[in-house]
Amino acid sequence: MFWTIPTLMTWARIVAIPLIVGVFYLPIEPATRNLVATVMFVVFAATDWLDGYLARKLNQVSAFGAFLDPVADKFLVCACVLVLVHLGRADVFVALIIIGREIAISALREWMAQIGAAKSVAVHMIGKIKTTAQMVAIPFLLFDGMLLGVINTHVWGVWLIWISAVMTVWSMVYYLQKALPEIRSRVQ
Repeated sequence: MFWTIPTLMTWARIVAIPLIVGVFYLPIEPATRNLVATVMFVVFAATDWLDGYLARKLNQVSAFGAFLDPVADKFLVCACVLVLVHLGRADVFVALIIIGREIAISALREWMAQIGAAKSVAVHMIGKIKTTAQMVAIPFLLFDGMLLGVINTHVWGVWLIWISAVMTVWSMVYYLQKALPEIRSRVQ
């Protein structure tokens, strides 16, 4: 199940990271760089939904795919948030919240899986809402201009990235609360 269509799509998200970052080093107009990076992010982020759909539809669900999918998502989001900090479009505090949460919850999930309590920290709707807010905020901030001459993507992106940071903390607290009974029962 290493080279299935869904898994290849997941790998594409990882391969996309240096491509999206590299766009900002090209000797082209800033507006063109922003547009290219935005389109790339949107296309590759869409594969997150598509690879899961295809895995189920083609009966190609695998343990490796289930592991790699969230890793690819986290790499893509964290890399783009760091690019946005570098470009001065996102606050470093937002990056610390988002990246710190991803590290903490990944470690928590790994530990909970080792003790046989993975279901207590299974993905919840709050995590999905957080991810949705990030997946809208990031392309808005990458674009950093007027969309259709009406929507100031920078303003909307800043609001959405801060909303996603709040949701990030909220989801981390939620998962920690779910894990706390298991943690208390095993820590002496």
